[in-house]
Amino acid sequence: MDQYRKEWHDKIINALAEIAGEKGVDISSFEPESLVAEIPPKPEYGDIAFPLFAYAKILRDAPPKIANAAAQKLSAYAADVGAAITTAGPYINIKLERKTVSKAVLADVMEQKSGYGCTKTLSNKRIMLEFSCPNTNKPLHLGHLRNDAIGESIGEILKKCGADLFKVIIINDRGIHICKSMLAYKKYGNNTTPETEGKKSDHFVGDFYVKFSQWASEDPEAENQAREMLRLWEDGDPETRALWEKMNKWALDGIKKTYEATDIVFDKYYYESQTYELGRDFIFQGLEKGIFFKKEDNSIWVDLTNHKLDEKVLLRADGTSLYLTQDIGTAVMRHNDWPFERLVYVVASEQNYHFKVLFLVLQMIGFEWAKNLYHLSYGMVNLPEGKMKSREGTVVDADDLIKELTQFALEEIESREREEEIEDVPATARKIALGALNYYLLAATPQKDIIFDPKESISFTGNTGPYLQYTGARISSILRKFAERKEKYEKGKVDTSLLTIHEEWEIIKLVSDFPSYVARAAYEMNPSVITGFLYDLAKLFSRYYHDNQVLRNDNQDIVLTRIEVLKAVLEVLKSGFKLAGIPFLEKM
Repeated sequence: MDQYRKEWHDKIINALAEIAGEKGVDISSFEPESLVAEIPPKPEYGDIAFPLFAYAKILRDAPPKIANAAAQKLSAYAADVGAAITTAGPYINIKLERKTVSKAVLADVMEQKSGYGCTKTLSNKRIMLEFSCPNTNKPLHLGHLRNDAIGESIGEILKKCGADLFKVIIINDRGIHICKSMLAYKKYGNNTTPETEGKKSDHFVGDFYVKFSQWASEDPEAENQAREMLRLWEDGDPETRALWEKMNKWALDGIKKTYEATDIVFDKYYYESQTYELGRDFIFQGLEKGIFFKKEDNSIWVDLTNHKLDEKVLLRADGTSLYLTQDIGTAVMRHNDWPFERLVYVVASEQNYHFKVLFLVLQMIGFEWAKNLYHLSYGMVNLPEGKMKSREGTVVDADDLIKELTQFALEEIESREREEEIEDVPATARKIALGALNYYLLAATPQKDIIFDPKESISFTGNTGPYLQYTGARISSILRKFAERKEKYEKGKVDTSLLTIHEEWEIIKLVSDFPSYVARAAYEMNPSVITGFLYDLAKLFSRYYHDNQVLRNDNQDIVLTRIEVLKAVLEVLKSGFKLAGIPFLEKM
């Protein structure tokens, strides 16, 4: 409906300017953006409403009088386009001609198909997007899955708005946490391998991270040994490096299998072990220039008190690097590799302070592009029983969760006796699981903490991914039946004047608004805008279909016209599913 809102917005502004001219009022202070389109509180009032309170002072008149005067000036135009214009106090209400609008919307969707909803708001903007970014000391868990869902969704949304997108990941493959897993393996591993233990390789490595935590709780010296191992690694000790390479490969091989299972793809992998030295070089250069300072223990710091932050360590006293060190090097390397206009980091809210510091330090060093860095902060994912803790081994493992959701989906398919209808039951169950997972993780705004309930997420009814998938499958089934009986309707024609039911008009309006939802989701960096839209559309269609037959109707024109509405709904659902990481299913 955006084009109609804009069209009437401009017409009303012109009418107000004409009124001002008649009154001899200076319109230089006119602010067109003060005229904001609203949805009337009742359908009988119309489809678009414009309140005129903001113009009372400028035009020196009561808002209801201004509304009446503007409506009179626009009555001829309204008649020309088949719209009805009325007033209600200070409001101008516009009732669009349903036949014309419906015809235009349905034609747009069917002409553009999967391209419908594309906007040019980010046309040719070079945007780099970082997400996931695991450590190589443990497998992916539920927190990573939320990160991945947000990152993949935002990437698709940005592309839909015309952005030139480049998806990247940083593998945190060095540092004190990695050394803890290595040290525990050295102490307890006995040269075992993932193969000898029959374990997925990243899980095998993660077990030793938990073992280290248990060891450190009994032996205070364990932490010192881990720090010493990190120093040996940074000094290039051959034995330490060999163990690191072996365990890193185990971890990364396993993590990549999880990415394959969840349809996550990156354009380029970066590794902390390849970027931290570049970051350290810039810190030493900043020290020489007086941007940073050294303390008595030889650690290097930055003073950010002028920015209402505090002092932050950049290099430890023993010369070893921190996450901040490598993030500086990684950002510079990325801009050198693919000069971006914007770099978006999808990272949990626990790191809000870290990114404030990172962005400021990069600007202090002299990188102007650092002003265009953006932290897409998101909240924690907890379980009904409480918070997850990696070092205690109480996280929800990503692989186990996907298996559990897939099993739930299989049980649901079996309970509905749909095995014969569905060609590939295991593949369908997996797609239902991914739809359930991604929808649940994206349904709330990114900044909110959420509690993940696996059984609730997999439900085929209510505000869930499987409910949306079922809606798409139901429409697909109707269209298949229509195709089988198509010759029965060959004498009919599409006539949008027959779309007289309230829900049909509401569907048309919502479908027409899809591009504006996409643009808003990109602007806000908020996938929940899309998931909310999809649920509203599916719910509206279900209500409509429950009360109105599509194929069982003696009027061929009505059947053909309603089929066009269903085709449009299905195209928009498919496009929205792609933006939200929900696999589309023809049968379910």
